[in-house]
Amino acid sequence: MTKYKMAFIFFPFSFLLLLTMDSTTFTTDKEDAKYMQLAIEQANLSVPVEGAYCVGAVLVKDNTVLSTGFSRELPGNTHAEECALAKVVAPNKDNTRELFKGATMYTTMEPCSTRLSGNRPCTDRLIEADIKRVVLGIKEPPHLVVCTGIAQLQSHGIQVQVVPDVAEQCLAPNAHIKSKN
Repeated sequence: MTKYKMAFIFFPFSFLLLLTMDSTTFTTDKEDAKYMQLAIEQANLSVPVEGAYCVGAVLVKDNTVLSTGFSRELPGNTHAEECALAKVVAPNKDNTRELFKGATMYTTMEPCSTRLSGNRPCTDRLIEADIKRVVLGIKEPPHLVVCTGIAQLQSHGIQVQVVPDVAEQCLAPNAHIKSKN
């Protein structure tokens, strides 16, 4: 694994620092790249709305996809990671903690640490679910909120890695978000 270096990409009217945390690494695992592509496909299913990103997520355990999710897939202004977790919880109400333990969440964007809607952040949900690892495509752009998702996950012992060279694909469904700057 290689330490993630600072990288800048042009995103509508601003430069975005993708990742600066020294403890976050690239993953070059082909399985990670495969599941990230599935997450990108999910993100493209999201219907764009003003003031919200289009994100895709895939929950994997033991090389088996447990579920997928995308922004606003389920009722209630839901986020992608929230949807992926909820779709596993519904049929397995009594045994969800054990199902999630050791799983990996693939997400096209850094899990949220703050929600403008007042709903629970995805970082809280991932920590509570005992997810072992989060693999993301990009850090959340600073256009809506200041996100500290990576730091929160890492402070709870969750490994965070980045799939390289997918930033443009992860940002593509979010062209409707304009810079606040």
